Amino acid sequence: MKFLCDEMLRGLGRWLRAAGYDTAIAGDGAPDRGLLRQAAAEERIVISRDRHLLEHRAAAGRVVLLTAEGTDGCAHELSARLAIDWSYRPFSRCLVCNTPLVPASVFDRAALPSTVAHLPEPLHRCPRCDRIYWEGGHARRMRARLARFATTPTDDITVEAATPTTAIERDPAARRRGRQPPSVW
Repeated sequence: MKFLCDEMLRGLGRWLRAAGYDTAIAGDGAPDRGLLRQAAAEERIVISRDRHLLEHRAAAGRVVLLTAEGTDGCAHELSARLAIDWSYRPFSRCLVCNTPLVPASVFDRAALPSTVAHLPEPLHRCPRCDRIYWEGGHARRMRARLARFATTPTDDITVEAATPTTAIERDPAARRRGRQPPSVW
């Protein structure tokens, strides 16, 4: 699966990359039609919290609308909807530019600060942006978080494929304040 996260889900997009998924992240202010065109051209699934995206004809079958709050909530909801394997290919893509990583060369290692260059772990390099990656303490914490994403708290998530719900629809007070949900559902 290949994904395209809109700007609201930039953090989720980086975690999908950390899990090894080819995940593009939309730039700030990218128009909905542009997102849908990019997704169609690159055969990606759009992940968004923008319910107005569903108003476009091109969204049919191409958009996953998330309603959860926060990166963890969205990760759990996405797991429930698409059966994401958060241990798919961890740390195999650049978190910044999404390019697949390659093993770092001896020359890459020599260019690193001495505090890192001596590490016995395998180093990886992004051939596009030249960032060097290694498994330090941060990688253990990231693996633990990816593992938590895989354990979906089903009590907190209601997945309704035909009619996604929003916080406004569940909150009568929000409705009284005049913030009605769209009628496109």
